[in-house]
Amino acid sequence: MILFAVGAAIYYFMNQETVPFTERKQLRTMNVDQEMQLGLQSYQQILSDSNVLTDGPVVEVVQEIGARIARAAQAEDPGFEWAFNVIDSDQVNAFALPGGYTAVYTGLIPVAQNEDGLAVVMGHEVAHALAHHGAERMAQQNMQRIVGAGVAMGAGGMDYEAQRMVMGVFGGISQYGYALPFSRKHESEADYIGLILMARACYDPREAPRLWERMAAAGGATPPEFQSTHPSPETRISDFQTWMPEAVEIYNRNCPSDISL
Repeated sequence: MILFAVGAAIYYFMNQETVPFTERKQLRTMNVDQEMQLGLQSYQQILSDSNVLTDGPVVEVVQEIGARIARAAQAEDPGFEWAFNVIDSDQVNAFALPGGYTAVYTGLIPVAQNEDGLAVVMGHEVAHALAHHGAERMAQQNMQRIVGAGVAMGAGGMDYEAQRMVMGVFGGISQYGYALPFSRKHESEADYIGLILMARACYDPREAPRLWERMAAAGGATPPEFQSTHPSPETRISDFQTWMPEAVEIYNRNCPSDISL
């Protein structure tokens, strides 16, 4: 177990990178070219299995918002091949894969209501790509496997019931003490970076908490936050309000007309 712990520590500290915007240290072993290759393969597969819209007002708006947000991220962009597509689906969702390959589902449009609301979501998804969250998640899963193998080996001399108990405790700690909080941290970080990006791109950041009020109303019942991969809408609204003075300042510094809190 000691050897596995040492191995996990070496793996962690030898693969540290810095997240743009937040300066958080992250575990990441994949380089940008590998991210882009993986993201492109997944993106092409998703698009081939979906009804992708090629023209119309929604497509034009999504591509315009995407282009403006990508330009706003130019200083932090590692050289991604940004793509913005619209998928005809009832899903109230959007995504950005490693490498900047982004799509918006048409089911999101009624909840977004306006370009600022759509920019909140698209900025959030672009932020996931810029922060290399996908690559970080893969590296963290590898580290969990190293630690899990050490725990399993350490429990190897126990009887069957004791082994089950030890591995059950490890699984619970991994899930509720590590994996889910880690996922929620990614979502909150993407919320923050996305808010800064949309403000830089001259979309009104004050729409962010209003969007999440609408998302909460449209989403129905949700599990308790500690059981979820995402922060609750209430937490997200509170976070946006905390970050709003910075976002408004950025908007006013970059855009033709001023807004106020």
